[in-house]
Amino acid sequence: MVFSTKNSANKLPIPRIRSDRTLNKLIYKVIYLRLPIIVLAIALLWGYKGLQNKFVQPQAIMVLGGSTKKLEREKFTAKFARSYPNLPILISGGSPDGATKSVFNKAGVDSRRLYLDHEAVDTVSNFTTLVDDLEKRGIKKVYLITSEFHMRRAKVVGEIVLGSRGIDFNPISVPSKQKSEPILSSIRDGIRALLWVATGRTVEKKVSGRNQHYSAIKQKKLR
Repeated sequence: MVFSTKNSANKLPIPRIRSDRTLNKLIYKVIYLRLPIIVLAIALLWGYKGLQNKFVQPQAIMVLGGSTKKLEREKFTAKFARSYPNLPILISGGSPDGATKSVFNKAGVDSRRLYLDHEAVDTVSNFTTLVDDLEKRGIKKVYLITSEFHMRRAKVVGEIVLGSRGIDFNPISVPSKQKSEPILSSIRDGIRALLWVATGRTVEKKVSGRNQHYSAIKQKKLR
């Protein structure tokens, strides 16, 4: 039997190589057309975690220290902490250790409950330097204490940084006669917080030798 080879090449399937243009279209469909669905799924998950945390009682007291001569935030926290004797107290960027411990001792609060962190240099780093420690401890919710004029910015940054780890907070404002900060401060630090969540880095002030020294003390205490 003789097999004809005429036009046999034309009958064989020829693999088609996808062009860059076709590939780009595919990527566009996968990413851009489905991006809203992905964002919605993340938002729902984040919202679900937030709803769960609404039923969780705060497990720690977190203070955004603003070192002042009168130690308003520390004094307020010392009184507040007496109502929650089992909660650890984390103070980020506060007054010198001696002055802080003296305030809590006078208020009858055991200084062993204190975790003093001087690594932060601004509001954003108040959160970024502590959030991993909170997560490792399994803390899902905190009392967040700062001055009334500073609370708006703290809430914006807290929602982003703490929220990225599934940690919720109850804001507790320290009364203050000072006017609220400009909203641009909240917007600026909100952008910096988003940058930190996305990259793990943010634009920060230069850390001084003193802060580096206290950073070493903090690591020793939290182990």
